[in-house]
Parts: sequence; structure tokens; C-alpha cells
Amino acid sequence: MIRRRVVVHGFVHGVFFRDTVRRAAVGADVTGWVRNNRDGTVEAALEGEPAAVERVVDVCRTGPPGARVDRIEILEEPPEDAQGFSIR
Repeated sequence: MIRRRVVVHGFVHGVFFRDTVRRAAVGADVTGWVRNNRDGTVEAALEGEPAAVERVVDVCRTGPPGARVDRIEILEEPPEDAQGFSIR
């Protein structure tokens, strides 16, 4: 199990970015959460098998139609045994 914190910069609010990440995470058996930040970024904590987490990170690199991802930050964190996936 691994955990990654992802912060996505660009035009990522109001384009269903969080729901797109949630659907990708649930489909990949990745747990954690995703939220909008006041600074205009989207932040997610993703936990699961390495290949599954990387698939969801790849979704964050492009986002849904209508989004524009300028860059993403990826931070390694220790797993927290997260349960489920939520939009905060």
C-alpha cells in the first residue's frame, strides 16, 4: 500500500474535477478523499496498491473535459489505512 497527496493547479474548479477523481478512485479500489482548496487548487489523498494509485494520479494530470491542468504536485505520505473515498 502507498499513499500520495496530489495538488492540482490550473482551471480545476467548476468542471467536475472532484467527481472525476472520485469515480476513478472508486473504480481503481483507491481510498482517500478529494477537495477544492480556497487558492483554486484541487487536493487529493490517494491510498492503495501502487499501480492503482498511479492510475488515479494520471487522471489528475489531465482532469475532465473543460479542465486545464497547469501542473501537479505529488507528495509521498505514509499510508493511514483510509476507508472509502469521499469528496470533502
